[in-house]
Amino acid sequence: MIYLLPIIAAFTGWITNKIAIKLLFHPRVPVRFMGMTIQGVFPKRQQQFAEKLGKLVSRELLSFDDIKQKIARPENVHKVMPLVEKHIDHFLQVKLGEKMPIVRAFVGESTLNQMKSILMEELEALFPALMEDYMHQVKTDLDLEQIVTRKIAAFSTDKLEAILMQIMSKEFVFIEVIGAVLGFIIGLIQLGLTFL
Repeated sequence: MIYLLPIIAAFTGWITNKIAIKLLFHPRVPVRFMGMTIQGVFPKRQQQFAEKLGKLVSRELLSFDDIKQKIARPENVHKVMPLVEKHIDHFLQVKLGEKMPIVRAFVGESTLNQMKSILMEELEALFPALMEDYMHQVKTDLDLEQIVTRKIAAFSTDKLEAILMQIMSKEFVFIEVIGAVLGFIIGLIQLGLTFL
């Protein structure tokens, strides 16, 4: 029977870690037990978890400053210029005649092309500042940190557990196995000490 000590210790280490992992999520609502209140770590700290994740996402992962820099880059501005040029062509060739037929009657094709060229240069110079100003306004209107915090805080505890289990299931199994291995080693040490 004494030779089973390493196996019993391995089982104890494994089951202890398995219970500890379960206690991360359960009980979902506070339970009073022997004068203590017990609740799973994630359900109890969901609001703090949501706030920290909101800060992480808004400051490190999806920074508006990074987005602003990418959008306002000259090569990205050049990508939208053909669409702008097409729109200006349509305006000068069609809409100007519809809205202001007298002006269109006195303005020749070469003058329209000059106007288009000047407008395109102005717009190309204006777009980076326009996009930067727009992103600043979006950042003011759209509080990314608050959105992420609110969404995570509103998750049901079932959904939160499912997400975390999906992300960390391998790590949780590793923790259980380590518990068994350490328990087995401790059991071997105890067995060795018993024979000394």
